[in-house]
Amino acid sequence: MGGLAIRDEGGFAQSLWKKSTNEAIFAVYTPYILSLASGKLDSGSFLHCIFQDLRFLEASAEAFEMAEEFSDDDDDKAVIQKIRKRVLKKMTMFRSIVQEWGFELPAGNISDRAMIKYTDFLLAAASGESVREKFPGKFATPFEKTKLSAYALAAMAPSMRLQSFLSKEIQAVLEPDEDNHLYKKWIDSCASQKFEDSASQIEELLDKLTVSLTGEELQFVETIYHKAMKLQVDFFSAQPIIQNTVVPLYQARGNDDHNVLICSGYDMTCSAVDSGALLADVAIIKSSKTVKSNGYESGGDETSLDNLRDIWKDLHVQYVEEYEQCIDNIMLSEKVAEFDFESLCNALAQLSDIENAANLRVDNSGVLKGLHMDDDIKWAAEHLIFQDGCLEFFREIEKRENVAIDAHILSYCWSGDLIRSAFNSGDSRFPNVHSNELLFSESISTGEILKKVQSPIEKLQTFDNICNNSNNNGPNVSVYIGGSVEDLLCLLKADIGIVISPSANIKKLGGLFGFTFVPLFSGLVKKQIELIEDGASCWKGLSGTLYTVSSWAEIHAFILGV
Repeated sequence: MGGLAIRDEGGFAQSLWKKSTNEAIFAVYTPYILSLASGKLDSGSFLHCIFQDLRFLEASAEAFEMAEEFSDDDDDKAVIQKIRKRVLKKMTMFRSIVQEWGFELPAGNISDRAMIKYTDFLLAAASGESVREKFPGKFATPFEKTKLSAYALAAMAPSMRLQSFLSKEIQAVLEPDEDNHLYKKWIDSCASQKFEDSASQIEELLDKLTVSLTGEELQFVETIYHKAMKLQVDFFSAQPIIQNTVVPLYQARGNDDHNVLICSGYDMTCSAVDSGALLADVAIIKSSKTVKSNGYESGGDETSLDNLRDIWKDLHVQYVEEYEQCIDNIMLSEKVAEFDFESLCNALAQLSDIENAANLRVDNSGVLKGLHMDDDIKWAAEHLIFQDGCLEFFREIEKRENVAIDAHILSYCWSGDLIRSAFNSGDSRFPNVHSNELLFSESISTGEILKKVQSPIEKLQTFDNICNNSNNNGPNVSVYIGGSVEDLLCLLKADIGIVISPSANIKKLGGLFGFTFVPLFSGLVKKQIELIEDGASCWKGLSGTLYTVSSWAEIHAFILGV
């Protein structure tokens, strides 16, 4: 988040929602929402949350009343009145559904601290209290007061949109004919078109009310929206759960049965660019530039530059052709009847010769010769782009002193120093990096690579060694995160293999060797049902199931929680 608030084609409110999707994902993986999705949520916990929702709806009705008062447009007033009536109707619906189930809502006016924070924030935005602190003396005229309606809606919109999103996420993992789910009627109601229409109506009005706002005022609307979204996520996270849950994987509330071992690939899993191509680009620039303390300055031999570019292009083209041919050859194997890890290992062993030969050609080419450790490797690391949320995930692990999580990076990268510098691990050496290394003589690379991890088999051997050493400190749950064929054996061997946007080659190999892909949230819902019904939920490697996610936010939410 940050920068200027910019409208997109879907409208200003939709642009705010899109910027908040990571926060929304954290709500999906809270113990409350997962337990609700499983249908095994304790009824007391559900009623407690509904009671808090009613407190929020009461505050929303009050906020809409203030927004209507500040508005000077009859059409806007009519829309606000209509939305307020829907809020009051929703309160009645909440109570009637609860009564249908034979439950009674708690008496009194008791609110959680998390809900009090949200309703206080909502009413401060709607009344203009927080806005006047931001823009003192600016709301003296009736026209200026009309802007308060926009700030009120910015504080309310995230709740409706988030509830619609969560309900649809839950609905997507339920069986169509599932009638035994205790909370299905509730979920269907919040995922209904009527509910969606209400959320959209608030967003459309917010779009209209922000048209006349200045850039600074739009930025403040965005600040209100994201603060409200965070408070809503904190509310779901704070819901009391009396039963055990499978999230977060690391249970910070005293479940010390296991430590968590995190291993991850690097290229295109952590990084958004190929590290080999980045190193080659830096080497090519180095050949025709003179390094100065403030950056790169032109100078050098253009012929040498062209030669290096041609060399790198030839190396890259040859590698891609041989690699794809090898994959095509593997795909000619006979399809297995059920998951067969040994057959997959034998098949992927064919890639070893391809990778070894490619690295040897890079050695002999001299394309990586002459790189300076500080001026080139660290410069490249500073400009390396991470996948959104990856760096934050590892930094969050490092700063949590009470979290027993061991983290490792396994990579084909030619330079472990590049990875360590990119993570800015310094003296902490966190996360631990296992990769090939460029050889240096007096801080200048010789062009040779110290080869440690060159193939899926060697990656698996490294992963097994890490697991064995980690198990010496007590039982572990091992997690491997990856997205390419080189990670495949580790993904399947880990207790939990998480694939970020699986590549086409991985999907093809899954069909051939019998392993399957399940969205992580869907898989966790089933694990939660097992935990409640059987009293245990076991993560076990070589199950033939890989869990898919679309972002690091899902991984962060699953493992560490909010």
